Amino acid sequence: MAARSSTAEVQETPTSHERRQRAVFEAVVGYLLILIVIWTPRPWQARIYLVAAAFIVFSTWRSWPGLRAMGWRGRNLLRSAPIIVAAALIAAFAVFAAWRLGTLHAPSTPALFVGRFVGYIIFACIQQFLLQDYFLLRLLEAGLQPRAAVFTAAGIFALAHLPNPILTVLTFIWGVAATAWFLRYRSLYALAVSHMILGITLSVCIPGPTIRNMRVGLGYLMYGPPHAVHLSH
Repeated sequence: MAARSSTAEVQETPTSHERRQRAVFEAVVGYLLILIVIWTPRPWQARIYLVAAAFIVFSTWRSWPGLRAMGWRGRNLLRSAPIIVAAALIAAFAVFAAWRLGTLHAPSTPALFVGRFVGYIIFACIQQFLLQDYFLLRLLEAGLQPRAAVFTAAGIFALAHLPNPILTVLTFIWGVAATAWFLRYRSLYALAVSHMILGITLSVCIPGPTIRNMRVGLGYLMYGPPHAVHLSH
């Protein structure tokens, strides 16, 4: 029995080691590709974006952990719903404060609202997928303890928003809260909805020039406030 146990351990160890190596490789390469996209000017940015997206999709398919691990099941949706309520309360307070300060600039009609933010809603879902399902799960598979994985995932998420100081700080706070919540309830849907609420609130409450229209990377550095256009133009 001892010999069999020893043999089994020898056989399992390389497999576990290879999974950790693959998790580290996928996390590092995926993150570097994202950073390159953020800091690359157009038109090359779109091409590298496709490369990054293809790599992330392929590595997700290759290392598929299952719907439950990725939080794609609705089993814990009700239990994880309090974070949506908290996000809504924060949004209500922020909108009221912005209205009082005169910085609120929300679209005037539902149609304009949808037209302005439909792209961001999709992007918010993608960001939560990357934060929880891609990087957090790989950090855990690489051998990090849950607490270390939470802060590491939040840190790399925040660093991707440099050099925007407002977004860098807020995304780190959100990253810690979201990843910790995800580990407890394994529901990506509640986090995606909360991200939409908070992101849109930030956009309509803080003037565009102050937050540079929520741009990051090279887009932040190249941002210029829109100039008034004469009617003759």
